[in-house]
Amino acid sequence: MADPKPLLVLENFIAGKFVPCSSYIDSYNPATGDVYCRVPDSGKEEVEAAVRAAKAAFPIWSSKSPLERSQILNKLADLIEHDLEAFAQAESKDQGKTITFARAVDIPRAVYNFRFFASSILHHTTECTEMATVGCVHYTSRAPVGVAGLISPWNLPLYLLTWKIAPAIACGNTVVAKPSEMTSVTAWMMCKLLEKAGVPHGVVNVVFGTGAKAGEALVCHPDVPLISFTGSTLTAQRITERSAPHCKRLSLELGGKNPAIVFDDADLSQCIPTTLRSSFANQGEICLCTSRIFVQRGIYSEFLKRFVAEAKKWKVGNPSDPTVDVGALISKEHLEKVRSYVKKAQAEGARVLCGEGVDSLTLPTGNQKGYFMLPTVITEVKDESCCMQEEIFGPVTCVVAFDTEEEVIERANSVKYGLAATVWSSNVGRVHRVARRLQSGLVWTNCWLIRDLNLPFGGMKASGIGREGAKDSYEFFTEVKTITIKH
Repeated sequence: MADPKPLLVLENFIAGKFVPCSSYIDSYNPATGDVYCRVPDSGKEEVEAAVRAAKAAFPIWSSKSPLERSQILNKLADLIEHDLEAFAQAESKDQGKTITFARAVDIPRAVYNFRFFASSILHHTTECTEMATVGCVHYTSRAPVGVAGLISPWNLPLYLLTWKIAPAIACGNTVVAKPSEMTSVTAWMMCKLLEKAGVPHGVVNVVFGTGAKAGEALVCHPDVPLISFTGSTLTAQRITERSAPHCKRLSLELGGKNPAIVFDDADLSQCIPTTLRSSFANQGEICLCTSRIFVQRGIYSEFLKRFVAEAKKWKVGNPSDPTVDVGALISKEHLEKVRSYVKKAQAEGARVLCGEGVDSLTLPTGNQKGYFMLPTVITEVKDESCCMQEEIFGPVTCVVAFDTEEEVIERANSVKYGLAATVWSSNVGRVHRVARRLQSGLVWTNCWLIRDLNLPFGGMKASGIGREGAKDSYEFFTEVKTITIKH
């Protein structure tokens, strides 16, 4: 019998060196249910060392010109892109997402994040006004803030980590980043490339561990003046409370309960395949995924029939199989949580038309213990149901009928979240009218997940505080100063 493959053991990256930790956490392969990696269980001591390194690196890094920093970011992008396949394989194994999604979305977007902010940092302008009557000119100046604390989630690990690191260091800050302890491998791989890219020691520090220990220590550290967090609304509440005594600057990108509104003049040949993607891509584990589909009554039956038929065609299985559409959910606990929502819906009288509890799931031998779930469509569910009010974050969507424009806007807005929405209609006046009234930070019409990184990204209500994007990230990661010159 062959010896079992040795576990991958990660180390923190502090002051340009990999540093072992005194204790570790098991990390599981979601597709097999087996432990395959050990992640540092960092705490105050490790965070303190990382912050100290970041503070020491700040004077030199912040004094570099935007062009110098831009060249380094572009070099790092090139290095990640060169190893794209290795990063994609690691992301798929660590998170459970399909290799196809990792290759097409996660890693290319991580590369683009660095390239985008490498470019945008070169093109910002400041303001200037003149008061001729008193002989004064006023202008603004922007400077990096200091050490940025960056906390990223498990669903799009490198994609969202680089979405924070890139603007932070482009603006001249140094960082202490804490990826999710469940998906740490690609962050560790990126650290191996930093020196070759020309990133000075201490500019990027990565501390692995749980939110309760490493995350809490980072949020509470007095020498970390700003925190950028992507994750759950509940965790964000804790971050807000713990950072309040230090008056920290916060950027919080949180959950969503995103509606799709399908009017009776929608092009279903485009709407149905796109809404399937918006519901089930990445196992439904994207904050922008659609989990409430409102369909105008005149086309409700046709939409439902076609949507369910197509959902049943989505293949669930080994994420490394390029023909698979749906990989594994992140953990056994999360799988059980998502399944529990389906059971609650059934208990409330809703109908499950396909997926969990209705169709059988056949998995390859090596994936029998993995955390898999079929795309699930629920109907005849009330707006007050937990399935229509709470973020499920899995391959589950609810389809309900509506009659009028006024009615559907009110129903779409009747949740505590306000991250994203999609509107399907061929009536140009209607899509503009509805988009204005939806309480969502992003509204897509007749499409989904098409992004211009120049424009603001973020949510309303319990979906977050602040925005991210070229201008918004620049303003978050810099301090502005108004200077008046009398002549």
